[in-house]
Amino acid sequence: MTSLKLIESKFNFSALHAAMQKYVDKELLAGVSSAVLVGQDLVDVHCAGWADREQQVVLKQDHIFRVFSNTKLMTSMGVLMLMEAGQLDLDDPIETYLPQLANQQVLAPDATDISQTRPATQSITIRHLLTHQSGLTYAFMDPGSVISEHYTALDIGGPGHSNAELIDMLADVPLVFDPGSNWGYSHGTDVLGRLIEVLSGQSLGAFLKRRIFDPLAMVDTGFWVPEADQARLVALYKGADLLAPMTPGLTAVKDYPKPDVYLKPYARESGGGGLVSTLPDMLRLMRSLMPGGNALLKPETLAMMSVNQLPEGRFIRFAGIGEMAGNGFGLASGISLAPLRYQSEAVVGDVWWGGIAGTQWWYSPKHNYAGLIMAQRNMSFLHPFAAELKRAISDAVVD
Repeated sequence: MTSLKLIESKFNFSALHAAMQKYVDKELLAGVSSAVLVGQDLVDVHCAGWADREQQVVLKQDHIFRVFSNTKLMTSMGVLMLMEAGQLDLDDPIETYLPQLANQQVLAPDATDISQTRPATQSITIRHLLTHQSGLTYAFMDPGSVISEHYTALDIGGPGHSNAELIDMLADVPLVFDPGSNWGYSHGTDVLGRLIEVLSGQSLGAFLKRRIFDPLAMVDTGFWVPEADQARLVALYKGADLLAPMTPGLTAVKDYPKPDVYLKPYARESGGGGLVSTLPDMLRLMRSLMPGGNALLKPETLAMMSVNQLPEGRFIRFAGIGEMAGNGFGLASGISLAPLRYQSEAVVGDVWWGGIAGTQWWYSPKHNYAGLIMAQRNMSFLHPFAAELKRAISDAVVD
């Protein structure tokens, strides 16, 4: 693969490679791969461990990963393409295009029943959906709550429901806060997937293939893995203790989130989390966002993507973790405004996001480099391994 041709460089990634192997040896990851771009040059690529630990399949560069919420980057790019074409404005109310989502209700803060609501103070806009300020949520974000139990009971986000059906379902479910008043991770990007379908007249998968995957030669990225390539799909694992992520031990997870969900087409192509991809394909996508690359978006749009969209004092937050002060959110991803306690100053300005099973990407407009980490351990988006490996890459590249 010509895209994986390494450029000889001065950088020393031995600490990164040793850390990757450490996580495999300690049975914290079955396998992990990484890649580093400086500008358009690939200066490091490395694989450690197994694609399938039980079958002793060694992890290689062309293995296929469930990238989960990395999907949001590609769906958001699709929306920005439609913006550039004049088909939408970011501050348009979403009911302009999806009328079912007009006249939203908001769940009362102390509600004990899903019927305890009041009218929302304003409409959801496309910008709210891009930046997770819509008031929608995910079922797993607040386990045991009234809204999460309702999402679960309705199977909102399940692969058996089309994107059109998802909108109909969300139209009858209250928001958890007024649009624009807070930050909450959600099905907002799935709504944007349906918006793309309505405005393009195509399925989400067809649109992404025509506008992103084919132009960038992302040959292994899609919503399911063809039979001829299914041997390259890596196994998915869970750790020994969700609340103590550094506890050694891994168990293979079968049929997540549904049987055969990545092995055949399903009704729903999730714009928020449904894609599979490979390290080479994700590198091609990263190159398109870096200066001198095969850009799919205008320079001014790429610049907008690195600007925090949240008001001063508002940061991203996750259930069980709390507020991540210093981390804002742009039009497709997180924006590092200040280092967290385990980060260096080099992260300031980074544009970043990842998937729930440990696939992560980021790029630094300030330092002109990008990184990728690909792993398959469920519920590991913010696992310590990601912070350590990203720090090792940053230490090697940033002078």
